[in-house]
Amino acid sequence: KTFFIILSSKSSQEWLQLKHFFLSFLAITSSLCFASDPSALQDFCIADNTSNVFVNGFVCKNPAMVAANDFFLSGLNKPGDTSSPPGSKVTPANVAQIPGLNTLGVSLAPIDYAPSGLNPPHTHPRATEILVVLKGTLYVGFVTSNTDNKLFSKVLYEGDVFVFPQGLIHFQFNHGPLNAVAFVGFGSQNPGTITIANAVFGSKPPIFYNVLAKAFQVSKEIVDKLQAQFWPDN
Repeated sequence: KTFFIILSSKSSQEWLQLKHFFLSFLAITSSLCFASDPSALQDFCIADNTSNVFVNGFVCKNPAMVAANDFFLSGLNKPGDTSSPPGSKVTPANVAQIPGLNTLGVSLAPIDYAPSGLNPPHTHPRATEILVVLKGTLYVGFVTSNTDNKLFSKVLYEGDVFVFPQGLIHFQFNHGPLNAVAFVGFGSQNPGTITIANAVFGSKPPIFYNVLAKAFQVSKEIVDKLQAQFWPDN
């Protein structure tokens, strides 16, 4: 109450000075909050996997030690092993495999699918994904966030392209009778992957069954059965 009395006693000139002060303060703090480097400050920053320093990304290797192999990866022409339960195999080509991708904001992965193979519902917390079908037929889709939960899906054929927005749950299913192959690109050097079933039912330690039973409206027996399964990373 005292505070409002003091404010109400201010003259017009004093109010104008206060207004200018707060506008100046906001301008200064906004500049500080949004300051950033507009572009890379060097040609490259090769990831130094031997460093004990932790940063958002990877510490740069000494430029004098950089070689062509830091930007190179071979073997993506070899078919991935699709004998896992989902019937698909993602072969990552991100900063963990190509140190030269550090700070560059891109990566990719070929995906192999057996007949009826599935890349299970998952998300990439740090990247949008773009997929092109090289061989076969895929049924793909993603679901929007709450509360719409709208499904956008399509059957893709060789040469078709589809985009999965960052952070949204999406999937790919081999819709044809033969093996299928796709290449995906990511807008991150390290997009990350959260496979929904793995995270929910394969967490270590397990999520308390009461939580899952109530969330999915199923019995404890079903939760126990799902948690007892082997949930492989794809």
